[in-house]
Amino acid sequence: MSRVEVFLDETPGETRGVILRDGRAEHLIIQRGDDLAEHRLGARSVGRVMRIEPAIKAAFVDLGAGGAAGFLALSGAARLAEGAKVEVEVTAEARDGKGPALKLISPASGEPRLIAEGPDVSAILSALAPGTAPITGAAAIQASWDAEDEALASIAVVEDLGLDLKVERTRALVAVDLDWMAGAGPGGRPARDRANARGLVETARLIGLKSWGGLVAVDLIGVGHDGDAISAAAKRAFAGLPQRVLGPVNRFGVLMLSLPWGRTPIEARLKDESGADSLRTRAQAAVRTLNHGLMSDRAVPVITLRSPPDEAALAEPWVRRLGPRARLVADPARRPGESVLEQG
Repeated sequence: MSRVEVFLDETPGETRGVILRDGRAEHLIIQRGDDLAEHRLGARSVGRVMRIEPAIKAAFVDLGAGGAAGFLALSGAARLAEGAKVEVEVTAEARDGKGPALKLISPASGEPRLIAEGPDVSAILSALAPGTAPITGAAAIQASWDAEDEALASIAVVEDLGLDLKVERTRALVAVDLDWMAGAGPGGRPARDRANARGLVETARLIGLKSWGGLVAVDLIGVGHDGDAISAAAKRAFAGLPQRVLGPVNRFGVLMLSLPWGRTPIEARLKDESGADSLRTRAQAAVRTLNHGLMSDRAVPVITLRSPPDEAALAEPWVRRLGPRARLVADPARRPGESVLEQG
């Protein structure tokens, strides 16, 4: 039986949840205090149909929250007119400049408004790992840092099998390359099959950790695969995603599958358009570091966070919520993302 650990990090400004299975991170959930509640996965709202696009059989819906309009795919039975009021549920959060994906619940009336918020981090953790009490405090902060590092990485290795895995997301699809580590393999068909099966498990874990979806292409090790065996291994690896669609292995040794979108990708949460940590992320990271310091050494009467002025301005209300032991100094000498802690 696998060992499941759950962590809940409630640092002011941002709440994170992490689930580890046998010591490996499977889920990293991030919710921020300034998120649009109407755009959160599972949220229900009354919206107004802004525009119908017959060519793509979809409607764009104003949820009354600002930001990008929601995208509502229309089935053959749906008959909507511009200006109509509808109750909808978010089935996928915003990503890549697109608004949230919606599911039609029923006709509605009144102005656009939020009816029910989507589940918070605690509720999500309870659903993913029922009956497991979350670990909080400094250990949860450390777990969230470790999970973040892995979620933002593109390469993973499985040393016991000599497996080297690389996973990248493009505009079109998620590309996964399974290969032997330098100096490892080939060890014959049994070793190759074991490495491919484990590679699919790691692929499913990493894609889930990164909150990715869409079309996935997995370049397996070698060619001439047993298609039924690979399909069975893929079904086991992606069993946690019931809406997955698996394709056959082609003659080039590539397995194709499609996965549903859900939460906003982790890198979109944390990075700006240039790929660097956003100002929001840098300020939040500084506060999380301060929170970790306060929790790790409760004997220190005061810990001061020195941050660049723009990061300090954003972090100020969160630092106040940490209590009288937390101090903040806007320091023009600090470079972006290089806040430091001082005792006293």
